[in-house]
Amino acid sequence: MRWSGRTRCALVCIGFVLLFSAFSFRLVYLQLVKHEEYAGLAAEKHVYKQPIYAERGTITDVNGEVLAHNVPVENVVVDTSHLNREKVAEAVALLSRDLKMDADELSEKLGSDRHYIVLKRDVPESAADALRAKLREQNLRGIYFEHDAARLYPNGPMLCHVIGFTDFDHKGIQGVEASMDEYLRGQDGYRYIEHNRAGQEIVLYRGQERASRDGYQVHLTVDLNLQNIVENEIDAAVHEYSPEKATIILMRPQTGEILAMANRPNFDLNQRNTAK
Repeated sequence: MRWSGRTRCALVCIGFVLLFSAFSFRLVYLQLVKHEEYAGLAAEKHVYKQPIYAERGTITDVNGEVLAHNVPVENVVVDTSHLNREKVAEAVALLSRDLKMDADELSEKLGSDRHYIVLKRDVPESAADALRAKLREQNLRGIYFEHDAARLYPNGPMLCHVIGFTDFDHKGIQGVEASMDEYLRGQDGYRYIEHNRAGQEIVLYRGQERASRDGYQVHLTVDLNLQNIVENEIDAAVHEYSPEKATIILMRPQTGEILAMANRPNFDLNQRNTAK
């Protein structure tokens, strides 16, 4: 069968129309029908929910002397989707050395497919700054730093059973830290942030955010001046009589206020593993 020039031209035009229609249909399908699915996949890869930690309230004596407060630290976290797989071994070597972590544990964490893993908490700011510079120098991506606060007890073992301490999630688990936890802990916030291919935050596209609310300050009735006297007295009694346990309580009888309290044995609040 022989086709005329006009017929061939018409067939070519029809072919282009059909092809264009197919592409148009595919585009509409992706934009309207599959939009949410692909948007979700993109968000899962490049967007994550970053916590904004509330600052825990301080604990003071009756005169405002600080018994428990916070010091700024940083948490080291990783988004494994932003890691250069060819540099994982290099990252493990650096992190294990600077963070004093087990290399096998780090290899397992960096080898996962999770978008948010905490590698090390409560890293001093100076150490975090040094590590950040090394990561930049070695072009190691996917490792980030979050501002946080660690609990510090200036008087060490003094009033340890009264004050108590917090766990690694900043929740009170003993003493005033536990009984007043609802008031001290505040409320954490969050923000959704987006990273580019290099793993850097795109501040322009920072998403929904809820600000944190810091915790309240708690004032105790104890007086550190009187507490020092009681501490000296209980140490002298333990030295002289060698009891297994000892307690001294100084109280105002008219109101029942506890002015000082000491126990033996005691422990350093900054060394939680020594608590008994």
